Amino acid sequence: MKASEQDGTYPRPILRRERWHSLDGTWEFGYDDAREGEREAWFSEPGGGGSDREPFDREITVPFPPEAPASGIGETAPHPVVWYRRRIPHDVLAVGDGHRSLVHFGAVDHRAKVWLDGRQVAEHVGGQTPFTADVTDALLPGADEHVLVVRAEDDPADLAQPRGKQDWQDRPHAVWYERTTGIWQTVWTETVPGLHITDLAWIPDPARGVEAEITLAAAPSAPVTVEIVLSHDGEPLAESTSVVATPRSRVELVVPALRNGIDREDLLWSPERPTLIDARVTVRDAGTSAVLDTVDSYVGLRSAGVGRGAFLLNDRPYYVRSVLNQGYRPDTLIANSGTAELRREVELIKAMGFNAVRIHQKAEDPRFLYWADRLGLLVWGETGAAYEYGAEAVELLTREWLDLVRRDRSHPSIVTWVPVNESWGCSDIANDRAQQAYTVALANLTRALDPTRPVMSNEGWEHTDSDIMGVHDYSSDPELLTRRYGDAAGFEALLASPGPAGRTLSLDPRQTGRYHAGEAPLMVTEFGGLSVGADDDEFSYTRTGTAEQYAALLGDIFGVLRTSPVVAGFCYTQFMDTAQETNGLLDASGSPKLPMETIRAIVTGATPTAG
Repeated sequence: MKASEQDGTYPRPILRRERWHSLDGTWEFGYDDAREGEREAWFSEPGGGGSDREPFDREITVPFPPEAPASGIGETAPHPVVWYRRRIPHDVLAVGDGHRSLVHFGAVDHRAKVWLDGRQVAEHVGGQTPFTADVTDALLPGADEHVLVVRAEDDPADLAQPRGKQDWQDRPHAVWYERTTGIWQTVWTETVPGLHITDLAWIPDPARGVEAEITLAAAPSAPVTVEIVLSHDGEPLAESTSVVATPRSRVELVVPALRNGIDREDLLWSPERPTLIDARVTVRDAGTSAVLDTVDSYVGLRSAGVGRGAFLLNDRPYYVRSVLNQGYRPDTLIANSGTAELRREVELIKAMGFNAVRIHQKAEDPRFLYWADRLGLLVWGETGAAYEYGAEAVELLTREWLDLVRRDRSHPSIVTWVPVNESWGCSDIANDRAQQAYTVALANLTRALDPTRPVMSNEGWEHTDSDIMGVHDYSSDPELLTRRYGDAAGFEALLASPGPAGRTLSLDPRQTGRYHAGEAPLMVTEFGGLSVGADDDEFSYTRTGTAEQYAALLGDIFGVLRTSPVVAGFCYTQFMDTAQETNGLLDASGSPKLPMETIRAIVTGATPTAG
């Protein structure tokens, strides 16, 4: 199966192999509130080493966190340390001919240790980032099955830890939701050759072709060749063969068809035409030509940038109609129920008339990004924030953020990076030069790792070095919004004021100058937040009494921004009701609050069609 047409179940869609096995499903599970599991060797057999009880006294459905109803536990009280155990048949992990057996974890919140047959095989910090355990050398010889054990630690009171919308209080409040502890993305095994590809990144150039960055598991003991073939609809577009003697290599592939400006249009990726180019990468022994490893991937040829007062897609002004998506779901919380649900979310967002989504305060499952790539939806990539500033918080978020950029930078759907939102984790940024330096450093580190996309230094206000002047404005008064965004003079007055939320929009004259020069276009990147008849214990920014009032006000505020001569795009809050936050265009079950054709007409300004 071509990578561009996969069914979305493979957990790492950009680097796909045939031989893999999901470990999702029923695991043994136990709480460790006393933090005694390591001392009592719960990772060893039988029954937990020195423990006088069976520590794995429950069952859990992975990859759903224990707080989620879908896990089979649904316990939302704080439990800082949890343990998992899974017995795996030998044939799932069996290796031979110099191959290696890997166990991949999509995400474990927040600190994880992994044992296989009593031997530690991995340790990881970062609740949103993937990691891999090579279990080959830990496999007990002659065993019919192997025992995989995971310890996860997630301190709910640690405000230096990146947590996003996970509440630090006992119960969810305002715009913060239930916590997530432990495994919350898929766990899977893979059998790979000893010398195999561990990372693959694509850097597109729509005028010329693409550059590939290939990372091998180790430096080859003898030179190998790396073959890359790009194709579309079964027709080859470009091929390259390189001799490689180091673990990392860069290969440029020129696509001749891009030289013809007419043919180029058929190959470029956009929401309206999400063309994906298939890629196969093969590693061979340079002497014998024997195949060592083969992976399938795909590329989206597109550019993303800013200039001339606009967001630029493929070097042309592109008006961004975006919606905020919290990525929390009633049964699975921060996790998801699989590829069908992720595809449906992308389809619903597009059906509403949006061409973009901002995944808010989390890094979404790569399979969501695959459906955005395949179906055509722009994505603003974000991460969960810490809630205090300090050396530990800076280190944790920076490390996790850079790992996320590396994980997701090859997805053509991602067009903007957002490492910081609304000064979360740097709340004194207006007066603290260290916090200002932190956001500038994050923005520049992101650009250093990926210079091909716009970057936000601090989304919403108090910008220090952003490529887009993003403004968060939850006013529901159409007249006030018109005064602010109806013309350039109105926004100049807003720029000189304390800002819609009482936070100045720009902390650096150079940022303001970039806006004036058209280098940092204006977008209203959070607005709206309307609900219909919300109860007192529910949260929204503006409540309306009836569906008719809701539709009318929604149409008015969208209309102001859509017709503004100075606004280059917007992001509405939000896609779906989430926990106690009831300002979604859909309710928590996924049903639209207005007919879909009405929502689409409000978002796009098009006349609704009958039927």
